[in-house]
Amino acid sequence: MRYFVAVAEELHFGRAATRLHMSQPPLSRAIKQLEAEVGALLFARSTTGVTLTPVGALLLDEARALLDHADRVRLRVSAAAGVATITVGILGDGTDPGVARLAAAYRRNHPGVDIRIRDTDLTDPTCGLRAGLVDVALTRAPFDETALTVRALRTDPVGVVLRADDPLARHDELRLAELRDRRWFQFPQGTDPIWQSYWNGGRPREGPVVRAVQECLQAVLWNGTVGLAPLGHDLPAEFTVVPLIDMAPSRVVAVCNEGDTNPLTRSFIKIATAAYRH
Repeated sequence: MRYFVAVAEELHFGRAATRLHMSQPPLSRAIKQLEAEVGALLFARSTTGVTLTPVGALLLDEARALLDHADRVRLRVSAAAGVATITVGILGDGTDPGVARLAAAYRRNHPGVDIRIRDTDLTDPTCGLRAGLVDVALTRAPFDETALTVRALRTDPVGVVLRADDPLARHDELRLAELRDRRWFQFPQGTDPIWQSYWNGGRPREGPVVRAVQECLQAVLWNGTVGLAPLGHDLPAEFTVVPLIDMAPSRVVAVCNEGDTNPLTRSFIKIATAAYRH
């Protein structure tokens, strides 16, 4: 049902797959299986795009109601069992002092809640939120914010990560134009294009495909690849981060699905806002 709703809202299998953080072929297979079970076409496919059939439009209303009901049931059952849970997706540096303050404050305010953490790689800036894998995400913008509620927590200046013996590492600051001939990190195909564009300095680049921070560092170490990173994080002595003076800062954000009424989620965002003010 979540797959169907994503395609119905996007009216595009590629965008829906990106939103769900999955590849397009299994999404297409899942929709075809659903159509076989329903016994009718849900989407009219053509060279100009995808539209809902009358049956699909009817199912969309029912699917939204069904998913809302499923979420309410989950919360009621958890409450009745005395076990309330929240799953938090985290992208980036878990040693950030803001994360530590947030964790401590949330535990104090919700001592009986089971807090589950999903540590994610760089290929999904929503940390599995769109796919329903987490309730709330602590991540970085920018990315596609469609159907999401995004609360900015902090802004960090950005620099370029270089090997310490790189000639550019001697500079006190750099501009993006000075890096135009260098190879940059790339994220896998299907990654949110807004996210990819930001970390590529706003234009297409060539370079190795990476998924995790450690892969980025190894690409710098072995290949002299360059990439961007927020300033203020400690790196091994083999690396240098030089500030980029014409790069927009990176925003740390808390994100949940639009219309989420889970009190644990709302409390998380409120506490996160306070924790990152310090």
